[in-house]
Amino acid sequence: MPTMDSQGGAAAVSPAMSGPSLNQAVSMPRRILILGGTGEARRLAARLAGEKKLYPIVSLAGRTENPAQMPVPVRVGGFGGIDGLRAYLTAERIAAVIDATHPYAAQMSRHAAAACAAEGVPLLALRRQPWKPVAGDRWREVEGVPGALAALGETPRRVFLALGRNEVRAFEAAPWHAYLVRSVDPVEPPLAVPYADYVVARGPFTAEGDLELLRGHRIAVIVAKNSGGPATYGKMEAARALGLEVILLRRPAVPQVPAVETVEEVAHWLETVKAPDA
Repeated sequence: MPTMDSQGGAAAVSPAMSGPSLNQAVSMPRRILILGGTGEARRLAARLAGEKKLYPIVSLAGRTENPAQMPVPVRVGGFGGIDGLRAYLTAERIAAVIDATHPYAAQMSRHAAAACAAEGVPLLALRRQPWKPVAGDRWREVEGVPGALAALGETPRRVFLALGRNEVRAFEAAPWHAYLVRSVDPVEPPLAVPYADYVVARGPFTAEGDLELLRGHRIAVIVAKNSGGPATYGKMEAARALGLEVILLRRPAVPQVPAVETVEEVAHWLETVKAPDA
């Protein structure tokens, strides 16, 4: 079972998470920091958990109240910016960093790129490709939540917000719409709008299930992130089948660092990469 510690920039690591002593021989497992929060991060942790030469640690931002269980040690909370992450990399003798954060967690990716470059720690991004429109899709890309609010317009509509609870609060600025909100954690307090329903669920979601959800709530338009991957693509297939408009928040720019798309590619990279002090 993972050990969960709420950590800020100067937080201490519990003994259960400390792993091999830094004073032991260099033959001890290399410490690998996985910046998580995605299904890819969970799969990577599971893939590396049995590697005797590696000691993976997953870092979570702490935005989700009940994160999925991990088979490796876990730290929760921010690092305290670039300087805090640099200090962590040095103090914990991190041999390599895998950025497996969500495609929209651009700030963490920027901090990882800067900190790893400054400390000479190898960095690899595990990035999923964005969804691409196909025949029958009615997609419109916008810049962030303000762009989505503008795209919804002033005519009342039934809107499915598939954004997570951190972004939905902004839609209180358009209370004339009726909202269906799906999130991993409950939205507390509920939105200050006259009409809102809530679904608390964790993916993956199927096209059949999302088709039933959209029909049951008579949804007219979806607001979502272009997260990529299969886990939440069901709503896109359901929207296509129903001919619904989808307003997609454009992906933010992320640093240009070495990147792969699969867990196995990460595992292969870790076999060849050299630690900072190698």
